[in-house]
Amino acid sequence: MLLKLYAENTNPKDIRIVTECLNDGGVIIYPTDTVYALGCSINSRTGIQRVANIKDVKADKADFSFVFYDLSHISEFTKQFDSKVFKILKRNLPGPFTFIVDANNSIAKLFKNKKKTLGIRIPDNAICSAILAQQDAPLISTSIHDEDEVIEYTTDPELIYEKYKNQVDIVIDGGFGHNEASTVVDLTDGNPKIVRQGIGDLILH
Repeated sequence: MLLKLYAENTNPKDIRIVTECLNDGGVIIYPTDTVYALGCSINSRTGIQRVANIKDVKADKADFSFVFYDLSHISEFTKQFDSKVFKILKRNLPGPFTFIVDANNSIAKLFKNKKKTLGIRIPDNAICSAILAQQDAPLISTSIHDEDEVIEYTTDPELIYEKYKNQVDIVIDGGFGHNEASTVVDLTDGNPKIVRQGIGDLILH
């Protein structure tokens, strides 16, 4: 289904439809503060497999990001941060960043591999935040790419729906998305290293 949501006034009934879908193992496409993303609950093994199939990757080798509502739940999946790293996260999140950090053992168990790092996101998007606020778990997430060689990311939710309507349960229409992804920052050694410059300009001080 194609579900229209408004950032300035998210309807609780519509948010409930989305969260119930996710809690039942569903897969959605939703807006972030950068591009549209494909996601499911981390608690749904079938959902993770479906996302992997859509992206044509193996679930145990996929580099999916984890999308959180706020910083409070991140420690369940990561090793303890030092104060420097935590300050960088706090200054820049919510925002258009993916931070690569050291994962704890729960990630390896979840994906049944030896994954040692994790990409974390807290998008600055009201629709995304409203969904995550009602979730009991973060989302697995990966960007929606366009097959066009010039346009890397699909920005029109109606076109996204036409392409993916038979593969996902809900496509959320939150208006046109950006055509530029998040800035990816590696924090695994404590010193920020920009892996990919996207929309976000990193604030260090």
